[in-house]
Amino acid sequence: MKIPFSPSIYEHAARFAGRSPYETSRDPELIFKGHRDAWLEYRHQVIVVGIDIYNLEAEAYGAEVENPGEDAIPAISRNPCRSIEEGLAIRPFDPKRDGRIPMVIDTARRLKDALPEADVRVPVAGPFSVAFNLRGINGLLEDVGLTPEPVAEWLMQLARNQAAFCQAVVEAGVGVAFFESAAAPPLLSPRQFHNVELPALNWILREASAITGSAVPCIMGGHTYPILDDMLSTGTGFLVCNVETKQKEFVEKVWAQKPAVKVRVNMDPRIVACDDPETIRAEVERIVAIARPNCLMGTGCLPLETPPSNIRLIREFLAD
Repeated sequence: MKIPFSPSIYEHAARFAGRSPYETSRDPELIFKGHRDAWLEYRHQVIVVGIDIYNLEAEAYGAEVENPGEDAIPAISRNPCRSIEEGLAIRPFDPKRDGRIPMVIDTARRLKDALPEADVRVPVAGPFSVAFNLRGINGLLEDVGLTPEPVAEWLMQLARNQAAFCQAVVEAGVGVAFFESAAAPPLLSPRQFHNVELPALNWILREASAITGSAVPCIMGGHTYPILDDMLSTGTGFLVCNVETKQKEFVEKVWAQKPAVKVRVNMDPRIVACDDPETIRAEVERIVAIARPNCLMGTGCLPLETPPSNIRLIREFLAD
């Protein structure tokens, strides 16, 4: 069975911009060039406009993003919320004014104008991923364990704030892609995901679908098979099946329960970037063997160092 192939281009776009991920992430011309030239090379199904896609909202709320130097990915260096109480008191950001969000939305619009065949989307983080960067991993996980009710309240507040972001994206004429990897096991247990995270995630995914007029993708890394039923309950039309989870079981379950939901089955990104063609071929064959008609093959987050020749090689193997 032949299946579509679509690599995930985030920081890898900096390779085409010819600058570091940090420099590219803060310059609209570099982001535009990087993603435009990457699409012209790879023709991947979706252009997600960004480099450090999970930092956008936290920075708009007041978090600081540091320059890690060289080819490292920019990261939050200061978490502005020292407690859940501070999180609940935080002012919503304005997607038309705050942080890099206006730049990313405008760059997405420009890319759509320049590449009308492409599906251009702006990355929107799920509530737990936003809270993760505002509060910090240790503080947030302690809060989930000790005071889950206020955390759930905060997540719902953050989710509602994301609706204005989605509206601004739609007004620019481009699409929305949701990313919520911070909430996946083992960071949250399946029980914690269901009780603390799912109400807010469910609300914003359904609200975003109403704003955009179609079901939005819900992209979540990690070991997601234990929470697959909850993910399917959100009404999303697109899920990611990661190398960290039970990929065969994941694919079979979605096909049996909701075959209309698209599933991107990710290759191991370490293999995608490796220099051994036979190892790459074996990984392609592994995924093709478990794929169903609702599947496409992906790379996970394509490493910056991946040679474009590897992506051409994967396409050749799939064509065989």
